[in-house]
Amino acid sequence: MSGRQSLLARAALATIVFVYCMLGFAYAAETPKWQTPDEPAHYNYVVYLAENRRFPVLQMGDYPHQYLEEIKAAGFPSDMSIDPIRYEFHQPPLYYALAAAVYGVTNPLGFDTQFLAMRLLSVVLGAALLVVAYAVVRDVFPNDRLLALTSTAMIATLPMHIAMSAAINNDTLAELILALVIWLCVKEIKVGLSQRQTAALGVLIALALLTKTTIYAPVILSSLLALAVRGREQGRHALLCRLGTVFGLGLLLSGWWFIRNALTYGGLDLFAWHRHDSVVVGQPTTAWWIAEHGLAKTVQDFITVSFRSFWAQFGWMGVLIDSRLYLLLAVVSLAVTIGFVFWLVRVARKPALLNRYQRWALLLLLLVFIAVAAEHVLYNLKFVQHQGRYLFPALVPIALAFALGLLEWPTLLGEALSRWLPRDKPASALPLALKAVAFLLFYAGFVVLDVVCLFLFIVPQLHGWS
Repeated sequence: MSGRQSLLARAALATIVFVYCMLGFAYAAETPKWQTPDEPAHYNYVVYLAENRRFPVLQMGDYPHQYLEEIKAAGFPSDMSIDPIRYEFHQPPLYYALAAAVYGVTNPLGFDTQFLAMRLLSVVLGAALLVVAYAVVRDVFPNDRLLALTSTAMIATLPMHIAMSAAINNDTLAELILALVIWLCVKEIKVGLSQRQTAALGVLIALALLTKTTIYAPVILSSLLALAVRGREQGRHALLCRLGTVFGLGLLLSGWWFIRNALTYGGLDLFAWHRHDSVVVGQPTTAWWIAEHGLAKTVQDFITVSFRSFWAQFGWMGVLIDSRLYLLLAVVSLAVTIGFVFWLVRVARKPALLNRYQRWALLLLLLVFIAVAAEHVLYNLKFVQHQGRYLFPALVPIALAFALGLLEWPTLLGEALSRWLPRDKPASALPLALKAVAFLLFYAGFVVLDVVCLFLFIVPQLHGWS
């Protein structure tokens, strides 16, 4: 029976990944060029790197605020060039090196095919993210394949995530690398990493440092926690050696980038943050926004827009879906949150439901979420960026919490109904069947939502500009 269940789970995972790839292709093909946040600036970085064989330097004038607002309002017409939009030139280089390779290989195929191929690079990275997310949940809950499938399906059908992972940007690569770090950290807590796996963690930290600054904190904190948990058993000397190996290798492989930034931007501007803040003149600051709109309105906007743009707010935040769909998503979010609270209560009442390893692993996932959420809040204390997509690096813990909350409802209902079953029926059969039904309804419903978002909102509102 376990072999059959394993085969069914693999088939279900393959289906989820395949459907995601089809949706990703549709979003990449149907969304007009430049109509995802920051795509022109990311594209210009790729072109500069591919054609000049050197990394760009962020300079004054690379964020033409007035021109950017005009070209967005006009829908990026062909007679308005995107060349002046270069404000992502400070980003770490890994994604752009990969995209530059795609740019070069597809260059003979024409611009449209080349552009689509660059978008599809992110779709491929998103497919890999789904497989890693499934593996993480399976490691934490090895006896619950449906929980792993539900977590993976949540990431695979989140409309805004599909839209962002079908565009030219470094977001999906950052999410994938962070998920891989989480996976190795979970294994470190569970059974300990071999020397080769420990070295792999160091390499992943280097790749994270060379990909996107928004994953620095969760990568470092989760690695420290995992090594510290295992180090309690191995002793202080072993812990120091492993810390030295992991972070020493990470800095050895990525340190050149920070030296380059210090030499390029001066002082201790290792991440080019100071240069970025001085260049993005015209971007609304939070202090100005509060002065104009008041603190209460600012907080309300932060919560409302972050919620909508986590689920479905497309284009440059200008394409909203029907308000009734937002209400439905709010109801689903509330129901799942309540279900998750019920699950926490269940675990608190029956501590034996989780072993020591699972508790540490869940704490690690919570730490990742807190680090990502804190970055979102802190950035909005400086600039007005109420974009829920900034929470996407924490999609693995978010999706697991979503799945636990969703599947808790059929668990509770199944346990209540099981009292009425004949005594010769297994008590666990009904809750498991109800969980499967809940999963199928959720997955089918969100796939439909993805299609609706694309063809009833994105295409009609944006293709009039293309």
